[in-house]
Amino acid sequence: MSGERDGLARSVQVRLARHAKEIGVDPNLVLTRYGVERFLYRLSRSPHAERFVLKGALLLLVWLGENLRPTRDADLLGFGDMADDELLKIFWEVCDFAVEPDAATFDAGSAKVEPIREGDAYGGRRIVLQGRIGTARVSVQVDIGIGDAVTPEPQWLEYPSLLGFPSPRLRAYPRETVVAEKVHAMVVLGTRNSRKKDYFDVRALLREDELDETLLVNAIAATFARRRTELPEGIPVGLSDVFSNDPTHQAQWRAFLAKNRLEGPELADVVNEIREHLKPVLERARGQKVTE
Repeated sequence: MSGERDGLARSVQVRLARHAKEIGVDPNLVLTRYGVERFLYRLSRSPHAERFVLKGALLLLVWLGENLRPTRDADLLGFGDMADDELLKIFWEVCDFAVEPDAATFDAGSAKVEPIREGDAYGGRRIVLQGRIGTARVSVQVDIGIGDAVTPEPQWLEYPSLLGFPSPRLRAYPRETVVAEKVHAMVVLGTRNSRKKDYFDVRALLREDELDETLLVNAIAATFARRRTELPEGIPVGLSDVFSNDPTHQAQWRAFLAKNRLEGPELADVVNEIREHLKPVLERARGQKVTE
């Protein structure tokens, strides 16, 4: 059995390195993505699967392709008791959950939990744990939001497997909720917003032409209501020319593209495109009455 495990581990590492070369990305990124995928598979097979909803950049990888922009961490929405000790207990069980051999192992004892989004009443937790893919070490980071509105309802999604192993099947955010949360950040942060990935992602999702406008209106209204944020009258500062023409934000945008080896238009063009698309959506969302 040891020989079979060693052979599988070598095969997986070779195939991951080959895949990284084929798509032109850092082999360590592909290794980490595989680690996250196999951890999500264990979660999806565990009794805790329905307590979490997949969200964040991994969904863009599914919808828009793995070359959209580099991402290596998982984002989940959690339901029920998400106290630190309960989260650690869940993650310990997931790390040790028995599945088909896939060359991945996770060290339950390495799991650490810490708060994220300090100063935000909405809250959240980050879990970091260590694992191995064969002989290679990987670090898996999972950010967990707590208590968000999901409009429309989460959808069951089969997360694609890099190497053809059984795929994680989890509930996931719909596209409309992903956009709604990113728009919320643009409104709340305004000129303080350094999250240029949100502009890149929202533009990509709006261009995909898979969004239902009425569902997007409802998702934005529900997200703002849940987070007790007023939808602004007129154009939000984060979608204004003042924002997009600011030299600091333009420099941040160019740095984001360079760091992630991405091509894209100038920030002013991106913001203008998003603004024109969202203007009627935000107007309709302001008129929505949301019952919590």
